[in-house]
Amino acid sequence: MMSDPGTPTLDQLRVFLTVVEVGSFAGAARKLHRATSVISYTIANLEMQLGVTLFDRKTTRKPQLTDAGRTVLAEARMVYSGINGLRAKVKGLLQGLEAEIHLVLDVMLPSARVVDALRAFRETFPTVSLHLHIEALGAVTQRVLNRGAALGVSGPLITNLDGLERIAVGSVDLVPVAAPSHPLASSANAPGATREHVQLVLTDRSTLTEGQEYAVMSARTWRLADLGSKHMLLKEGIGWGNMPQPMVESDIAERRLVLLDLPDCPGGTYDFTVIYRTDSPPGPAATWLIDRFKAQAAQNL
Repeated sequence: MMSDPGTPTLDQLRVFLTVVEVGSFAGAARKLHRATSVISYTIANLEMQLGVTLFDRKTTRKPQLTDAGRTVLAEARMVYSGINGLRAKVKGLLQGLEAEIHLVLDVMLPSARVVDALRAFRETFPTVSLHLHIEALGAVTQRVLNRGAALGVSGPLITNLDGLERIAVGSVDLVPVAAPSHPLASSANAPGATREHVQLVLTDRSTLTEGQEYAVMSARTWRLADLGSKHMLLKEGIGWGNMPQPMVESDIAERRLVLLDLPDCPGGTYDFTVIYRTDSPPGPAATWLIDRFKAQAAQNL
């Protein structure tokens, strides 16, 4: 019994996979533009190299996979798919397409925009690997400046930084909300009422805007590292705060959160900007992403 199988060629695997796909040696011959005898000979050689029988040719008129054949089939598909993927990647590189993209997005960017862009990107550039990072406030810009990401969608850039290109790509509305049980939710509030209650504030983890405050009205604040935690605590009645309107639409509709009437903090607009380093201009795939985010803004997505 053979204990050390040989190494099949890619052509043998292609013939094997084609026979399985079309269900006969004759059908594979027609599809590959070869004689049926050549297909049969190729499969026989493959079986001899591997030391196993791949097809049962005796009990049925059409070749049926044996148990060994089904095992080999799964591996053959993986190998052949991997080779095709390799060739597609190299073809893209030869055409100037990026092998991978590191993209950093502001946490405030609505999920509908993120999903729309990345789903379409996957379909358009199947060979380009994407590394996605989510950051808040100045951390988006810092990651691009530090070359941790080639492309970013940032919130408002408070500081004027050299070496960055900027492209406006729309905005999102921020609205003040709290749980229905919160004292600020009961009625219209007088100016300054927010100062008496805990405000949930997103923390800026970067050094670019360290110490700067964004719509902080209360002397009592809880600083949170991510927007998801802020959203959770708001719904539990632990403080009030501003949130992207699309993220809390369903909560407001179902009364898990309510819009607050705050004369000194009515909410506002949070602008988005695509950024990249001027010394690292975007390639074809990154340029496509920029155009997608611009189109979203034009469509008010």
